[in-house]
Amino acid sequence: MKHTKIFKICLAILALNICTLQAETKIQGKKDGSGTPKYVFVFVGDGMSYPQIQSAAYYAGKDAAGIVDVVKNSENAGDSPAMKNLSFYDFPVAGSASTYDATSFAPDSASTATSIFTGYKTHSSSINVDITKKIKYRTIAEQLRDQKKWKIGVVSTVNLNHATPAATYAHQASRKSNYAIGLELVESNFDYFAGGALMEPQDKKNDKTSIYELAKSAGYKVCFTQNDANSLQNGDKAIVVAETLADGDAMSYDNDRKNNEWALRDYVRKGIEVLDNKKGFFMMVEGGKVDWACHANDARSSIADTLALSAAVEEAIEFYNKHPKETLIIVTADHETGGLTIGYAGTDYNLFFRTLDNQKISYAKFDSDYVSNYKKNGTSLEEVMTDVEQLFGLKLPGSEGSNKNGGLVLTDYEYSRIKTAYEKTIKNDKSRTQMEYDLYGTYEPLTITITHILNAKSGLGWTSNSHTGLPVPVFALGAGQNEFKGFYDNTEIYNKMAKLTKVVKD
Repeated sequence: MKHTKIFKICLAILALNICTLQAETKIQGKKDGSGTPKYVFVFVGDGMSYPQIQSAAYYAGKDAAGIVDVVKNSENAGDSPAMKNLSFYDFPVAGSASTYDATSFAPDSASTATSIFTGYKTHSSSINVDITKKIKYRTIAEQLRDQKKWKIGVVSTVNLNHATPAATYAHQASRKSNYAIGLELVESNFDYFAGGALMEPQDKKNDKTSIYELAKSAGYKVCFTQNDANSLQNGDKAIVVAETLADGDAMSYDNDRKNNEWALRDYVRKGIEVLDNKKGFFMMVEGGKVDWACHANDARSSIADTLALSAAVEEAIEFYNKHPKETLIIVTADHETGGLTIGYAGTDYNLFFRTLDNQKISYAKFDSDYVSNYKKNGTSLEEVMTDVEQLFGLKLPGSEGSNKNGGLVLTDYEYSRIKTAYEKTIKNDKSRTQMEYDLYGTYEPLTITITHILNAKSGLGWTSNSHTGLPVPVFALGAGQNEFKGFYDNTEIYNKMAKLTKVVKD
């Protein structure tokens, strides 16, 4: 009887793993990479290296058909070793790129995006200028606009003048020059911008003409509602700001997004509709809040936004299926954030991704909608824990259930950590000892402690609240895809795109 049960488990897992070989959106036709690219998509998962995409794939596959109850309910077994392929896992070419910049092995988005879009190294915080900050580098998007007369689109889940989207059009010594970057956005004359709101659209003193007004004067349709965005037509020149804005005036985390709220893929779909033409187009799409979630060590939100990026790639695949010999799709990242690890000593290296289902809200929304009120009202820990159980699933020690193997009951040690963090938060104490900085970084102690504990119970760990020096994946599909095989520096992504599109580096 025991052997029969084990045999059935093995068959179920085998069947499941076979199923995961197919992505949601089928790539049609031959995948030999023939042709010349006339339509180029570059998807950048900010902060998204191998741990981020693989944790998303494992999470997406945790409930796939074929897992028998005995595996789910075993006292000792974690989630079965199965995954659901992300949309780009079926791309025929996969490579890797190093990410260091001119001054750091743990670079930022400004310098790494500069490398990807210009082929040059610079130092962290600078956008498309050399290390002396005097020489400006031209981007692949600008070259395609001027030399090939292609239309250009820029989409991001974060602010449209944030570092990565800015690296397609701006040239600034500091990524914090928000108003100046906004001016360059308008001057770029790119055809389609969509995503989060501009930072400092009227400069720090609010004494200059709004970037939005300057954009309207330059012929842009500036849309602040989904209805206005939906009405855009082919050939329109537009700046689309998400109707619902969240932390930092960026788009919502995908696990906070409402049912009627546009996802990243909706902005990509509209962008294709607006940009499509016979000469060609280039579209950069950034999943920027993967990075923000990883800075805060919020695995559930990182996974949600990685899956949202994967869904957005499906829109490009659908376009590729219609133009396979003229379309190139690249999916990559600028750097890794958070030092995410899959496997944790406290769970004996088993994974319990179902535990993450209990998180109903991003760290940022918990901060804004709950923690801010706790501090204002002096909310008791007892009341706070009621919310923690509802929103994250974590239960007080002694509650019904288990505190092991993915169980949501807190151990006495875990609860003591939450209590200590709560006291730090409720006092609004911004000071940090060395130990506290290691535990909380610059984040709200209560919030990051809750996500740390939930992540640990799931089998995930973190080493940092900032960027790391890991290499990043490069997936490629379409005309010229074979150029992207192997291991290379991130500057080569630009060089390969320039070679394939026949632009001259200037």
